[in-house]
Amino acid sequence: MLRKTIMLLALGLLLAPIAHAQSVDDILAKHYEACGGLAKMKAVTSTRYTGTMTMGPGMEAPLTIEKKRPGMQRTEFTIQGMTGIQAFDGSRTWSVMPFMGKKDPEAASEEDSKHEKDDADFDGPLVDWKAKGHTVELVGKEPVEGAEAYKLKITKKNGDIEYYYLDAETYLLVKNEGKVKRRGTEVEGEGTWSDYKDVDGYMMPFTMEQGIKGTPQKQRMTFSKIELNVPLEDSRFAMPAVAAATDTTKADATKADAAKATDAAKAADATKAEVAKTTDKATKGKKKK
Repeated sequence: MLRKTIMLLALGLLLAPIAHAQSVDDILAKHYEACGGLAKMKAVTSTRYTGTMTMGPGMEAPLTIEKKRPGMQRTEFTIQGMTGIQAFDGSRTWSVMPFMGKKDPEAASEEDSKHEKDDADFDGPLVDWKAKGHTVELVGKEPVEGAEAYKLKITKKNGDIEYYYLDAETYLLVKNEGKVKRRGTEVEGEGTWSDYKDVDGYMMPFTMEQGIKGTPQKQRMTFSKIELNVPLEDSRFAMPAVAAATDTTKADATKADAAKATDAAKAADATKAEVAKTTDKATKGKKKK
């Protein structure tokens, strides 16, 4: 009896890693179901978040975030009457930052656009992760805000690594962290997700916090309204033409026309002068006769 018990214990220890690996699919299945079901998640074509963003102590900015499948997004926020825009049209990132002296649309670097394309995945890395070329591993459990959460390590196709934490009871996303590279600088960021509410049968977080890991300064976003499947044209995410360049071209054309007019006037004056000289000579010639 003792020998059988030891054999069963040994067998259990040998099979533990296999069960551990298989549990990733189980956890994700429960995560999809908690969100509203995988079919429901994939049926959403666009989202619009309306709320406020905390910029500092006592300073809030109206905020709107719009996303459209497969990977377009646009964020607008207003500070002191000036509206900033950060957008991605599916291939290029651009922004307008009037409070930084940049009133015209400005395209980001190719590197930033490449990273944004990966971040703009409408469903996120946990949906169809195998088809996207990612790998997902269960690291274990860790407490997040006092509650146990499953820690999943996501190694993306491009080599980037992120960690997603799913609440052990609700299976909803409560935290994520990973390294991001922007403007040539790599930083380790983290975010928390909370205050989930049902929106047309889909669980959505109405509060998010983002910032650099290990620092107290966090950017808090609180949403008063979240809409699904709102009509959004692709042009909404496209970078508009730079007005300044157009105005400069018009100004240059105007200057050129003015210069031509001036030259024509000078030519006309010169012609008049020559005519006057010829007339004077003719008159003097008559007088001499």
